[in-house]
Amino acid sequence: MAETDYYKALGVNKTATDDEIKKAYRKLAMKYHPDHAKGDKAAEEKFKQVSEAYAVLSDKEKRQQYDTFGSSGFQQRYSQEDIFKGFDMEDILRGFGLGGAGFSAGRKGGGRKFSFGGGSPFGNFSGQEAPIKGSDLVYELPLTLQEVVLGASKQVSFQHGPQSENLTVKIPKGLISGKKLRISGKGESGPYGGPAGDLYIKAKILDDPMFDVKGHDLYIKCSIKLTEAILGITLAIPTIDGKELSLKIPAGVKHKTQMRLASNGLPYMNEETRGDLYVQIDVQMPKHLSKEQKKLVEQLAETGL
Repeated sequence: MAETDYYKALGVNKTATDDEIKKAYRKLAMKYHPDHAKGDKAAEEKFKQVSEAYAVLSDKEKRQQYDTFGSSGFQQRYSQEDIFKGFDMEDILRGFGLGGAGFSAGRKGGGRKFSFGGGSPFGNFSGQEAPIKGSDLVYELPLTLQEVVLGASKQVSFQHGPQSENLTVKIPKGLISGKKLRISGKGESGPYGGPAGDLYIKAKILDDPMFDVKGHDLYIKCSIKLTEAILGITLAIPTIDGKELSLKIPAGVKHKTQMRLASNGLPYMNEETRGDLYVQIDVQMPKHLSKEQKKLVEQLAETGL
């Protein structure tokens, strides 16, 4: 998939404010809008590019995702439909005194109509209808934590048109719950010979007997005795990689204290970084004391402890 530099497309730097991004898009939209660049295919393509860039950079969450994961990682997470979700092209361009792409141009006499393409509000800007893309499919794939950490090769079976299809899918490391992997052209066939939609593999992490999951971070509980909480102890903490890490619990630790083991959580897709492993310390309070234990506690109480 081609790398896309949205900041470069709008001619702004990465520290640009929302107003600077809007001003840059307005200038480019006025220049390349099909109402102004009639019949210029290069200009129409440029209009699509700057509009996609603005749809991402004008949205706080999408911009953060783009800045965090880069072009390649962002495009794996967001389809064209996702990018333009909540982006009211007609309203935005009307505010600039232009017609909305995909809508009448807004000039006296109704203007010309631009047809829709699959997923984004931009289709063929010529007077002819663009081919209609088929619907996308979403396949929810159960994954163990180990498969998220190591990656996996999985067989999926899904309904593709009138028949079922089997497909081997390479699952990258870090495909956590809610994230999607796009497989181009494996969705529903487009009507009237249009291109097929895409298949999205959506991960669903299975419950693990040892670890809880929040995003890329893992959580584990470890119980210690009251005396161990008072005096301190060193614990062997299992990791999702099958290793054991030594964790020193300080004397006087409080019940439900969380301690962090950095970079021992789940990996991020297409990155070397990982989430963290959090260890919750549960201090066990004895429900019953023997006579000897009670006597010793009473002696401790006399010392002011």
